[in-house]
Amino acid sequence: GAGGWSPLVSNKYQWLQIDLGERTEITAVATQGGYGSSDWVTSYLLMFSDSGQNWKQYRQEESIWAFSGNTNADSVVYYNLQHSIKARFLRFVPLDWNPNGRIGMRIEVYGCTYRSEVVGFDGKSCLIYTFNQKLMSALKDVISLKFKTMQSDGILLHREGQNGDHITLELIKGKLSLLINLGDTKSHPSNAQINITLGSLLDDQHWHSVLIEHFNNQVNFTVDKHTHHFHAKGEFNYLDLEYELSFGGIPVPGKSGTVSRRNFHGCFENIYYNGVNIIDLARRH
Repeated sequence: GAGGWSPLVSNKYQWLQIDLGERTEITAVATQGGYGSSDWVTSYLLMFSDSGQNWKQYRQEESIWAFSGNTNADSVVYYNLQHSIKARFLRFVPLDWNPNGRIGMRIEVYGCTYRSEVVGFDGKSCLIYTFNQKLMSALKDVISLKFKTMQSDGILLHREGQNGDHITLELIKGKLSLLINLGDTKSHPSNAQINITLGSLLDDQHWHSVLIEHFNNQVNFTVDKHTHHFHAKGEFNYLDLEYELSFGGIPVPGKSGTVSRRNFHGCFENIYYNGVNIIDLARRH
């Protein structure tokens, strides 16, 4: 009715679900109780999903976050999210409510359109980006993307050089592994290989973000909100890499000594290399 949402039964198994129609960046939420009633929710969980079937709970400080709700029917309790949610569906799940009333909620969601370029990979394909070396600085590389998959193994990114040098980002048993191989161990004996693993259970069909930043010999590798910083002892400056990046697989199988060699099966979103929108470029050319 006009008073807001109030389920027939007030128990822990109720929720209010919203379909925003498309993926949206949500930055804040606000709640009230039922209009002119003694029905209000004192605490609730917020869940989100792209599909309406696979749900994730909003977390803060690495733990599931219970929002403080209302203390009466009419005051608005507004909550600015510490980090925005990108999703199409939202679920408000009441945990506690006024003991002298029932579950009652009026809600508002704040946010804006989320600009997104998505490409799907079927486990047999890869996207190759060849760029003009004259336009590139050899000392700075920034690659960012989001991915989601149900497969626990697959190549996300590969770049190779003439003498066996290569950089590979690979999903292995649900964890992301960044492998930097300096190929020629005679000239780089002290630091022939760097292998860093981040994340776990990344094959959960939710979006995960990846950022690789390389400035001189400093490398930052970030998965979701976890960053690993390392120095590549100088030799990383001299990686002899071709001006070609492949996403989703290795163009010539068996060319490199990668662990699984499985192509990626899932979706990539908003792939950027040094500010270039790779998916948009692929669509237009």
